[in-house]
Amino acid sequence: QVQLVEFGGGLVQPGGSLRLSCAASGSIFRINVMGWYRQAPGKERELVAGTTSGGRTNYADSVKGRFTVSRDNTKNTVYLQMNSLMPEDTAVYYCNLGVVEKSGRYNAYWGQGTQVTVSS
Repeated sequence: QVQLVEFGGGLVQPGGSLRLSCAASGSIFRINVMGWYRQAPGKERELVAGTTSGGRTNYADSVKGRFTVSRDNTKNTVYLQMNSLMPEDTAVYYCNLGVVEKSGRYNAYWGQGTQVTVSS
């Protein structure tokens, strides 16, 4: 069993910054991929940023140049640095991790979600 806990959401004014973190714990052998998704009210969940174990990253066009995803493998943690935030960034943000468990099983896990609200 693997659990993900997200931190860092909150209320911020346009142009401000937030840093989200997602820490995994449990029967973890290796985390191959880490991704951040978001879902705004009335909209579909979308991929925001992702990173592989080798450090390759990808971003949604809407956040390129503003968001940065990184990972610390020793802490089983992925981060999302969000700068120049806009009202359209308002959403619940979810982390998603592809985990190789100690049993050898590979499963994807979702965090509980953290609310990011960008408003004056």
